[in-house]
Amino acid sequence: MFDSKDLDQMSTRGMDPQVVQQQIENFKTGFPFANLQSAATVNHGITKFSENEIHSLATDYKEKSATVRTIKFVPASGAASRMFKDLFAFSHSPSLDHKKSETLRKLDAFAFGHELKILLEKDGVEIDENDPQSLATVANYILDDRGLNYGHLPKGLILFHKYDDAARTAFEEHLIEAAEYSADKNNIARLHFTVSPDHQEKIESHINEVAHKYEEKLGVTFDISFSAQKASTDTIAVNLDNTPFRNSDDSILFRPGGHGALIANLNDLLADIVFIKNIDNVVPDQLKNDTYTYKKGLGTHLINIREQVFEALQLLENNEGLETSISLAKTLGVEVLSNETPQSLHNKLNRPIRICGMVKNEGEPGGGPFWVKNSAGITSLQIIESSQIDTNNDTQHDIVEGATHFNPVDLICSITDYKGQHFDLNQFIDPETGFISSKSKDGKELKAQELPGLWNGAMANWITLFVEVPVSTFNPVKTLNDLLRKEHCLPSKNQ
Repeated sequence: MFDSKDLDQMSTRGMDPQVVQQQIENFKTGFPFANLQSAATVNHGITKFSENEIHSLATDYKEKSATVRTIKFVPASGAASRMFKDLFAFSHSPSLDHKKSETLRKLDAFAFGHELKILLEKDGVEIDENDPQSLATVANYILDDRGLNYGHLPKGLILFHKYDDAARTAFEEHLIEAAEYSADKNNIARLHFTVSPDHQEKIESHINEVAHKYEEKLGVTFDISFSAQKASTDTIAVNLDNTPFRNSDDSILFRPGGHGALIANLNDLLADIVFIKNIDNVVPDQLKNDTYTYKKGLGTHLINIREQVFEALQLLENNEGLETSISLAKTLGVEVLSNETPQSLHNKLNRPIRICGMVKNEGEPGGGPFWVKNSAGITSLQIIESSQIDTNNDTQHDIVEGATHFNPVDLICSITDYKGQHFDLNQFIDPETGFISSKSKDGKELKAQELPGLWNGAMANWITLFVEVPVSTFNPVKTLNDLLRKEHCLPSKNQ
């Protein structure tokens, strides 16, 4: 199927031909649906801390975190084009999409409104709110390079929040958060952003420009690193008959493998504890307290669990502590068999650990927490996306209907073992949890494949714990109008 030119192309990209061949087999066989056993609910897979408990854990965080190396990991490569979908539609047909112009009558409410108006005034553009064509001009000043160019920038560079003296981008809000919970005993706050190579220079320039200001204000030193999704994690595209889809120059078309590809970036981090949070899930200063409390509280909880697991592993290594280790495993949701040995239990406990915040389901989109049985017959806690569920199956449908929480992508991960060595995170992926979708290129239909999602199948074989977090910690910006929610445009006090 592959000739020497194909193999050279794969080698240049750092790809294993056997992996590519397996991807083609995946197209042929498809991926199985998740086998849901039940929804994870409070006291059945989800822990809910009392207000006193979470505040007590948060209070202990500074002392507990002094023993580990922490870093904040932010997937930030996504373009903002989806955020401005309606605005693009209006700019192309203002007379047909008049309702979508309502946002443009609220410019003063946006953090970027002041900067936009300066650009309009500089070019002598006057706004007539009753003229769709005039508003379309304003839309273009938001979207293209005659103005803010927001339709072509990564979401992290969009001005999200207004303050008395300035406006802040999502990147800036993440820096401020990191100073609160990823700073070590030497006040070094580490962050890692995954970015698009097309925008990395612009992103680094922006962060370098603002970081010093926040270092002085917050009394920290930022240690910031960047990486791009690796070409080696791309997946092959195929024709409808599952043969390789080829470009006009006869090269094979490879496509980004989705956010699951970022497990390779996460695997490269030199840290014990990693906080994972999406680029668009930030709030102004006056609403950050809940986030800080739960980040610190769950960080302490993870470190406590990690210490218990490490102690059990050291005992099991010496063929001791089997009964207490079994008890611990059960509290962690690890399936225990009747014939467990110290070695078999050691293998089950010697894994990366993650604590995932879960929010009560109030209609927001997002994957959910479930008890799931895999192909080996092992039941564990997993985050499952709707695309993984066979909703035509009545039993599976009923389980989904009984779900109470969803995943806001609020994770804290332990990625080193009890001997201080970094886990190879690639060894804990469930390869059966990928996803196939229909796409097109140059007018030709094709099939594309996404890797197991970063917080789904890519972490399927980790020890997983779910904890309820308040909805106030989840305020994503998926559309431009989300910035008009009270959580994002309330009058803000300076940091």
